[in-house]
Amino acid sequence: MTDPIADMLTRIRNAIAANHTRVDIPGSKLKLELARILKEEGYINNFVTKGEDVKYVIRIFLRYDAKGTSSISHLSRVSRPGRRVYVAASGIPKVLGGYGVNIISTSKGLMSGKRARRENTGGEILAQVY
Repeated sequence: MTDPIADMLTRIRNAIAANHTRVDIPGSKLKLELARILKEEGYINNFVTKGEDVKYVIRIFLRYDAKGTSSISHLSRVSRPGRRVYVAASGIPKVLGGYGVNIISTSKGLMSGKRARRENTGGEILAQVY
């Protein structure tokens, strides 16, 4: 697999399109941090890890409202292996005028765009969620 982050985002998009309540994703530290940020920002209900040390999966429980619509309407990869997108702290774009979230890989770890702006840290924009 050349882009495991894109695979994770695609699995989540496909599960939302099929109205699944949960989705299993092969585990890694980076994907675990992505799931943590999605939970902190309120886009998913919860996530847990299942399995042994090396081979484990991340089970993500998706969030829906009373009508059955997902809290994630758009989930896309910004920086890809063929085209990396780096920004300075002052150049971090707002998603949907501040309603959405950028997920940024910085030297201080993975964080949302709002937190990166607050800590004055730039980095690579991994994904956009709204």
